[in-house]
Amino acid sequence: MNESKRKQALRILSEVYAGARPALHYDTAYELLVAVILSAQCTDERVNKVTAELFKEHNTPETMLLLSQEELEKYIFSCGLYRSKAAHILSASRDICEKFGGKVPEAFADLKSLAGVGQKTANVVSSVWFDKDAIAVDTHVFRVGNRLGLAHANTPLKTEEQLKAAIPQEDWSKAHHWLIWHGRRVCHSQKPDCAHCPLADVCDYFGAQKK
Repeated sequence: MNESKRKQALRILSEVYAGARPALHYDTAYELLVAVILSAQCTDERVNKVTAELFKEHNTPETMLLLSQEELEKYIFSCGLYRSKAAHILSASRDICEKFGGKVPEAFADLKSLAGVGQKTANVVSSVWFDKDAIAVDTHVFRVGNRLGLAHANTPLKTEEQLKAAIPQEDWSKAHHWLIWHGRRVCHSQKPDCAHCPLADVCDYFGAQKK
């Protein structure tokens, strides 16, 4: 994607998805962290239904640890990967209590030290809760960023690096949400709705399909 198209793509995204925010429901850093862990290979809609019940009594690391793994698994069963997610949430909760005074750590390395927290999850928490400049590459961001041509990478980490190079730093966190919502609404995985896409004229993927 050349410089002119890059600027045009970012302008269109910023206009179409102005004010885009996370679809997950949360009130605290800890609730956000748990919700993002649960969202792996699961829809935000499903996660919100699960956390609406879970967080009634277990919305802090201390109260989460009152649950056994089996009890937590029953709450989160419908999110998929429930055994590993339950183990990660309990381990992360334990570390938050024992190592970080009961608060979700702000330092990126500390976030990534928590079970179940990889690059994407740490970036989401850093950006959304701690208001730091970050781009979290989930499946939507990976797909849309590479289809558009803002990145040409075969891994999430390389995609993150290339998106950071292509997007002004002050727009990183906003662009993360722009790309997610575009992936949900238009640039679907199996059947992208190119006919109704406001970015078609600047999109590498659409240009290649026309040829």
